[in-house]
Amino acid sequence: MVTVHLPSSLALVVPELPRVAQVEATTVDEVVRALDARWRGVADRVLEPGPAIRRHINVFVDGEPARLETPVPDGSVVHVIPAVAGG
Repeated sequence: MVTVHLPSSLALVVPELPRVAQVEATTVDEVVRALDARWRGVADRVLEPGPAIRRHINVFVDGEPARLETPVPDGSVVHVIPAVAGG
């Protein structure tokens, strides 16, 4: 199992999405797909066509920046964090 921490902003557009979820996955792509299978709309908000992680979304696996193909070992912690912009 993988523990996934999700931003509250995502929960605003995906009803019933928890802030922390557990899924079975071996890559970041599988994490996103598993979340989307349970809570429709997650993939649309996290991925852009290609597929690729949206430019304004950061994903970390065990504290390290990740891409869709990044391995996610059993017991890992994944954070999905929207980028912060300001000026």
